[in-house]
Amino acid sequence: MKRNATSHLVLDVVSPAELVLSVAVAEGQDSTETLTVVQGGRELPYREIVDDRGTRLQVVQVDEGRVQMDYRVEVRGMQEPIPVVPLDSIQYLRPSRYCESDTLGPTARSEFAGLHGFELLSAVSSWVGSKLLYVPGASQPTDGAVQTLLDRRGVCRDYAHLVIALLRALDVPARLVSVYAPGLWPMDFHAVAEALIEGRWYVVDATALAPRQSLVRIATGRDASDTAFLSSSGGWVKLVELEVGAVVDVLPTDDIDQLVSVR
Repeated sequence: MKRNATSHLVLDVVSPAELVLSVAVAEGQDSTETLTVVQGGRELPYREIVDDRGTRLQVVQVDEGRVQMDYRVEVRGMQEPIPVVPLDSIQYLRPSRYCESDTLGPTARSEFAGLHGFELLSAVSSWVGSKLLYVPGASQPTDGAVQTLLDRRGVCRDYAHLVIALLRALDVPARLVSVYAPGLWPMDFHAVAEALIEGRWYVVDATALAPRQSLVRIATGRDASDTAFLSSSGGWVKLVELEVGAVVDVLPTDDIDQLVSVR
């Protein structure tokens, strides 16, 4: 399998700031890539930080004015799944900023009583997919799983947050992964949940908008607060343009009954 992805950002920087980008594919991929950040016709240097989950962050200092970021990658073959470490079963069971598993505990236990393992993953994914309506722009950046359930609508990150919160409430470690997703429409950065079952992480995507087999991992974390494609500090930054592309040489057919890991 050969997968290609691109991302393009245009930003207006009102005052000098530090940008943190999370657009490069995760560590461990067999890939060829380029990333440029340009301001005023000059390519800016950046430093890269890799976290303990293999997420690669590019940190760059920008001045006032327009900034353009372009990233391009070719990923060859399928990679080994991220190994499970002892901390996973602690860190990804706890409630987090956007995944209020403590609040949703009664709902989870009522809706999925008696279900375990792979049967539970399928049930939670189907339930969230049937309860929510995918509506771009319907949710706010500060909305968590509880608000998503109340509103009954959202985008991929909202679906993933609700899946994660319900699974954690039932003692299944779960986390959010940002990905490039060949076949996704409308094309954008995509977010899915991962659940830890029998010693391995499996994808749970209640949107069913793209084949899970061709997803390419970008960032991994507790929720969207750990996986944002852009954050800034020290100055005000406005996003002007965002374009994302992702293709695969042969688009796979996704069987919803199949267990899939991000590779």
